[in-house]
Amino acid sequence: MKKWQFVGTSIIGASLLLGACGGGNANSGNDSSNKVKGDGSSTVGPIIEKLNEKFSKDHSDVTVSSGTAGTGGGFEKFIAGNTDFSNASRPIKDEEKKKLQDKNIKYHEYKVAQDGVTITVNKDNDFVDTLTKDQLKDIYSGKDKTWKDVNSKWPDKKIKAFSPDQSHGTYDFFTEEVMNDGDIKADKNADTNVIVKSVQDNKEGIGYFGYNFYEQNKDKLKEVKIKDNDGKVTKPTKKTIQNDSYALSRPLFIYTNDKKLESNKGFQKFMKFVMDDKGKSAEKAGFVALPDKDYKQQKNEIKDFIKKHDKKDDDKDSKDKEDK
Repeated sequence: MKKWQFVGTSIIGASLLLGACGGGNANSGNDSSNKVKGDGSSTVGPIIEKLNEKFSKDHSDVTVSSGTAGTGGGFEKFIAGNTDFSNASRPIKDEEKKKLQDKNIKYHEYKVAQDGVTITVNKDNDFVDTLTKDQLKDIYSGKDKTWKDVNSKWPDKKIKAFSPDQSHGTYDFFTEEVMNDGDIKADKNADTNVIVKSVQDNKEGIGYFGYNFYEQNKDKLKEVKIKDNDGKVTKPTKKTIQNDSYALSRPLFIYTNDKKLESNKGFQKFMKFVMDDKGKSAEKAGFVALPDKDYKQQKNEIKDFIKKHDKKDDDKDSKDKEDK
């Protein structure tokens, strides 16, 4: 019997997520060494699911549950102390760091894979092959309303732009990398699968999402190459994403609560397993693994962190005995 749970709030609902993780108790799963609870990015979610499938085979005593509330939603739960780890498709923001600091919650950041935000258009679109970031910005700011506005040689057809909503790290990444922190004007949705389907169903559609969503639907979508400021054109492939030459490459993260990692042996086992996996689960989920040395280095950091905590416990025990 499998001992892992993977619950997507966008599909099943928050109330069921709480039920699946032991009721509405915010501390459920956090004070027991055989339960580990996470939430966050729907992009990272499939990686956690694949990891759990493998982890549960050799660790039937540990239950790992993970939701997909989005990067921002995951950090809200992490800041509230309701989760042990938070999955993210962007780095933690300064305001999120401040909230954690105010609550005296210390954390560590770990990279689990590399991703490339992929721009896609409808499969029947026979004129858009390459776009610059400036052209993408003009489309998603609403400045260019038709394809002819983007390129005078293209049809005078109204563009239908689709985007993740503000709960997604992918939205934040696109806002920073493409929009220069400007507003995105598009049909937004919390469910990436809806965005994929919208581009499929609209001949003038354009959308963006994580590389794995494109990989899973590449027979139904057309990817768009990106031209950088130097005129270099790249498309998302495993090679260009891993070596960071693709213009919209990005790392994917797991953030861990220090105190909970210190006290939860099951959590320690899971995090060491994540690094021992060396990105194989990420590859199976349609993403790109980091170089092996990155996983090895991070595992050593986890082991050092645990060793330091165990030493503090030993010193405390010795002092308690002396006091007696």
